[in-house]
Amino acid sequence: MKLDHVVYFTSKEPEQIVVEQLANGRHAVVGGRHEKWGTHNALLYTKNAYIEWLSVEKIEIAQQVVHPLTKLLLHDLEQDDGWGTICLSVDKIEKFNEEVENKGFYTSGVLNASRRTANGQLRKWKMLFIDQPVSHELPYPFFIEWEETEETRFEKLREDGTLKSDNELLEITECIFSVDDPLRVTAEWAILLSQKVGNADDIVLPNVVLKFVVHDGEIDRLTDVVVGQTD
Repeated sequence: MKLDHVVYFTSKEPEQIVVEQLANGRHAVVGGRHEKWGTHNALLYTKNAYIEWLSVEKIEIAQQVVHPLTKLLLHDLEQDDGWGTICLSVDKIEKFNEEVENKGFYTSGVLNASRRTANGQLRKWKMLFIDQPVSHELPYPFFIEWEETEETRFEKLREDGTLKSDNELLEITECIFSVDDPLRVTAEWAILLSQKVGNADDIVLPNVVLKFVVHDGEIDRLTDVVVGQTD
């Protein structure tokens, strides 16, 4: 299990995000459309994971679909643009779903998903969500298993120009969550992910550290994603 990507909810168009990132010296691309969910995205890949800027393309579709990430997007955008949640990649997602349910969690079941890229290609994957009402409480991570191996997927990203050499000098090192009770949330996530709790309320995955800190607000959310230069 490791970090696959982090999701930033935004009211901006993907093309606008790409322009803004270019102005900051970073190469992002228009990702494509989630036709069944009424959403679209921009993407910035790093060496170990990627950032997704997710926004609504067709509100009439987004408001009708029963899809956990779309519901969270609509809820959070009522407040403002900001970090939404994270996605972790797992192997054998059906087996992982059984393990999670055996721990007492209710899930969406494994969902088939796809995205139409800007150049018309169809990319497919499987997703899994933990059943949880959309609220001010911290959303659990969701999970993904891609149709292709990571090596094949990243090679295709290099070939089509999505993943450039400068992107591979970047890596996501920390995801910081501001919550009311870090000790409780860290323990719950450790059970869900079958991970040990590290130091100072954090969970160390193979490619990222998940850190939980106290906030003084009313909403528990991912509040910072640390992107650093690789050696």
